Amino acid sequence: MKASLLFVIAVLFQMASIAQIADSSKRLVKLTGAVNFRDIGGYPTSHGKFVSWGKIYRSAEINNLNATDLDKLNGLLIHTVLDFRGPAEYSIAPDKLPMGAARISLQAGSEQVGDRTKMMQQMSKAQNGDSIMLPFYTDLTSFKNRYQPMFAVLLNNHKDSAVLYHCTAGKDRTGIATALILYALGVDEKTIMADYLASNFYRASDMNRMKKLLIESYHMNESVVEDVMGVKEKYLQGTFDAINSKYGSIDKFLKTEMGLTNHKRKILYCKYLINTIE
Repeated sequence: MKASLLFVIAVLFQMASIAQIADSSKRLVKLTGAVNFRDIGGYPTSHGKFVSWGKIYRSAEINNLNATDLDKLNGLLIHTVLDFRGPAEYSIAPDKLPMGAARISLQAGSEQVGDRTKMMQQMSKAQNGDSIMLPFYTDLTSFKNRYQPMFAVLLNNHKDSAVLYHCTAGKDRTGIATALILYALGVDEKTIMADYLASNFYRASDMNRMKKLLIESYHMNESVVEDVMGVKEKYLQGTFDAINSKYGSIDKFLKTEMGLTNHKRKILYCKYLINTIE
């Protein structure tokens, strides 16, 4: 009975994801060596415009790209890769970059991430994954040093170039980055949340493989594993709530911490918004 219910929930979730991301065939960049690699373009904004396609990409780690993958990325004109991972993560999975692309390390807050033994111990002791994930999403300490340089790159990016940013799973640090970018461009919070939650859809096969390994081989608590491996609305909402609580609004946070003055936001609009959806 429980298995049947979980199956129905999974099917309904996938249907909702497909409905929310109706343009997934255009959004997803299918690669052999990377998951959750997608274009954040196409979303409507409060200005009556749309986020441009082919300008900003998000992904999980890109250390396993093969020659065919790299050829595909070369065609996307990605000239800058922003890596949110810490030194330990990079050392075991160094980026494979598109031709001519520069990598920028934005490791603030990730200096201690990558110790798998420590993470396994933390998961083993936890009663639920929320106790691990919520503190990460609501601690704003590293946000300025991690994300302000990201906006600087977007502001200075050449009109004929694209930017890629990523972490390890492409869902947490990358998910927050995407939320901030889309919000800065005028996309509504409901759409931002849908894009964030879509990581569960785009990472499904990878998530299932990891869950099976951790539960069967390491005897991890299934609910803890599911929470840590996936994303939940309450996680990103926790970020929004923390920002609103400390700064009064996300707009004030973007201005004071990300350096996005009204003038700079207009530059972002000019660079990354279009009048009609393509």
